[in-house]
Amino acid sequence: MAPVVTQIPEFSAPPPRRGLTVLAVDDELPALDELEFALMQTDPVTTVLTASDATTALRLITDSPTPIDAVFLDINMPGLDGLELARVLGAFADPPSVVFVTAHDDRAVRAFDLGAVDYLLKPLRTERLAEAVGRVVDHRATPSAAPGPAHGRDADEVLAVEIAGITTLVPRSDVRWVEAVGDYARLHTDRDAHLVRTPLSTLENRWQHAGFVRVHRSYLVHLPSVTGIRTAGSQTVVCLRPVGDAPGVELPVSRRHTRELKDRLVGGRSPGPR
Repeated sequence: MAPVVTQIPEFSAPPPRRGLTVLAVDDELPALDELEFALMQTDPVTTVLTASDATTALRLITDSPTPIDAVFLDINMPGLDGLELARVLGAFADPPSVVFVTAHDDRAVRAFDLGAVDYLLKPLRTERLAEAVGRVVDHRATPSAAPGPAHGRDADEVLAVEIAGITTLVPRSDVRWVEAVGDYARLHTDRDAHLVRTPLSTLENRWQHAGFVRVHRSYLVHLPSVTGIRTAGSQTVVCLRPVGDAPGVELPVSRRHTRELKDRLVGGRSPGPR
């Protein structure tokens, strides 16, 4: 009789868990240094970025090549405070988890209304911080962490811009067209223009689902603001509606973008990934 061979199932090790990338935000530098050090000692945190104000925090979240999993955030800060920053983050397509770290115990209700994962009181205790990081891990691993109707791709993203030391919130839906200015972009609304430290290509990728179309290497336009296109000599231009007493705007359209723009205007198709 032939020997019986028992097949031993191959053991497949689970894939290694990616460490957390977190952002610590506090306008008091000693407290920020303490929070950064404490987070780096807490498993599974592997990368800690820091910011001393909300505007810098938003820029880091937008520009970071690695997704930021969580923001550990002070509440009382000059300019845009922690609660306002958390509200802005809530409009992101895939918002990071938010943990408040504060010396004040009277803002917890508002914090949790904004979807905070945890609320830590200063001075920090090691075991309490570890518990908060654990909650971040659980939050990122559950379906509830995925963007819902209020935070999905159709939510109106809000950008924080700083003008003369004052932080102003600009909804994406207010932007009519965007102009490249080196590594920056200038957002043109019905009333003002705001310079943000974000390349035009980044905004194109982030906003194409919301009706923003690249028409030139230097310009991005919001389709609902477009009234038509016309040829001026050898140049094609896109016409944007006038607002109030201000005349309409005409922007050049490069040859490589002309056909695509015409198709979308005539067909009414929303721009998608290319």
